[in-house]
Amino acid sequence: MNSALYTGQVVHQRLRPLRHRLRYRVFSLLLDLDELPALAARLRLFSLDRFNLFSFHGADHGAGEPAGPRAHVERQLRAAGLAPGGAIRLLAMPRILGYAFNPLAVYFCHAPGGALQAILYEVNNTFGERHSYLIPVDAAQDAQCVAQACAKRMHVSPFLPLDMHYRFRVRPPGERLGIGVQTHDAEGAVLLAQLDAQRRPLSDGSLLRAFCTHPLLTLKVIAGIHWEALQLWAKGARLHPRPPAPAEPVTFVIRDTTP
Repeated sequence: MNSALYTGQVVHQRLRPLRHRLRYRVFSLLLDLDELPALAARLRLFSLDRFNLFSFHGADHGAGEPAGPRAHVERQLRAAGLAPGGAIRLLAMPRILGYAFNPLAVYFCHAPGGALQAILYEVNNTFGERHSYLIPVDAAQDAQCVAQACAKRMHVSPFLPLDMHYRFRVRPPGERLGIGVQTHDAEGAVLLAQLDAQRRPLSDGSLLRAFCTHPLLTLKVIAGIHWEALQLWAKGARLHPRPPAPAEPVTFVIRDTTP
């Protein structure tokens, strides 16, 4: 199977106008969306759209439609002029005892021939809003280091304005994976975030070990977000007003083909 468990750490570093750094141990599941029914049938600790120690619910991703996230992602691929039908693998934290919050979930979208053709970055904020960025993968790039960029369209942190842009550096899933996100303004980098993780087989044993070594991870994520925000506020970070959510659920980044 292509699905797997990835364990590692995430590091956030705020560079200015004040400095702040955090590091957390985390794990995520890489789920091939076509393998979900087979995974739920094979694993005792993982269920699809129902309660378990670990579970995946389609309503937590995409448009939350009954057809599931694959239908949502393929619709976005068609809208971007890309070919549907290839493997789609989602990197995200599952629900743990019924709860999940993913600040960032990443879809690796493959062409029917197998090559990685696009990455969809699905961003959730703590205000209940969700926005995605679909960016084609340049075939000329090194497959082990995908560099992409886009303008920021949705308010995420109350301490950062909307007028910023993201730079992504991705090491696609293999024995290791890496996802780096830099948030820039007109003067340069403001926030750096990096996930580095190691592949593990997706089994009941590995899920149980992950639960024991990262207990109640998804609850800790949302608690950690608010704890770090409190520390930033105490350091004097300035709050920015929350603008309206984007009118469209997905921002399409068209590759520049100008010579």
